[in-house]
Order: sequence, then structure tokens, then C-alpha cells
Amino acid sequence: MKHTITMTINGESVTAEVDSRLLLVHFIRENLDLTGTHIGCDTSNCGACTIMLNGHSIKSCTYLAVRADGAEITTIEGISPDGTNHPMQQAFHDQHGLHCGFCTPGMVIRSIDLLKNNPNPTEEEIRWGISGNLCRCTGYNNIVKAVQQAAKEMQKESQSV
Repeated sequence: MKHTITMTINGESVTAEVDSRLLLVHFIRENLDLTGTHIGCDTSNCGACTIMLNGHSIKSCTYLAVRADGAEITTIEGISPDGTNHPMQQAFHDQHGLHCGFCTPGMVIRSIDLLKNNPNPTEEEIRWGISGNLCRCTGYNNIVKAVQQAAKEMQKESQSV
């Protein structure tokens, strides 16, 4: 069965006809060519497919596209305007939190959501907060350092506004 869905993705309105069973990650990657969102496990275990949906990070590999009708979605391509790095992306670069890069888009999105809800997390809170996202390179120490750096940068930015 086909459904017409409309959503806002990275600030752009998108309307499409999709099959009832189409997963959101496939819609994003295959229909919109936004390939920064990765497909890792297809079971919500690895978090490579993490995106923001209505301001909350979700794993799009087990979320039906039809459920996202009317939603506002942000993918890794949409977190920072005009080719600049979001403070979280810059921190991942600075702290060598990238490793092979496969988990990075999901880790960055999840970490931004973590800091939105807890702007000054402890190391333990960061590790717990990203625990639903797996880094196959096991580069967690540098990822935690990146989140700590981004937290400081984002706090400076919020104080200067």
C-alpha cells in the first residue's frame, strides 16, 4: 500500500509517495540521496542510522517512513549551515573521535541530543548517553573527549548570545 507523506528534512519540505513498509533510513538514503545516515545493523543496536526527529535522536533503521509524516528531521547533512562544522563535528575532528567514520554521523547526532538535555555532562553521563551507539573501532575515549570539548564550546556560544 502506498502513502503520501510530507516532512521537513534539513529545513526543506519533502513530499513523496512511499510503501507502507519503507524504513525511514532507506527513504532518507535512497529517495533523498542523504547518505550521511548509515545503515549498520538494521536492528537498532548500533546507532549508525541515528537522526533527529522532532528534536529527539532516534534510530531510523526501525522507524517506518510513514510514521514520520509531518515530522521535522535533521540528518548529519543538516546540523550545520553552509559547509561549516557544528561544534560537535569540530570536536570529533580535534579529538580524533572519527576513527573509521562509520559510526560518526550517528554518534554526532546522539551527542548533540545528549548535550541539549544535559549541557555539562560528566564522563559517566556521556558514556551512558552514547551507550546506544556502537563504535566498532572502540574509540570511545576520544569520542568522550570530543563530547566534553563540544560541551564547553556550546556553553561558550550560548553565553555569548
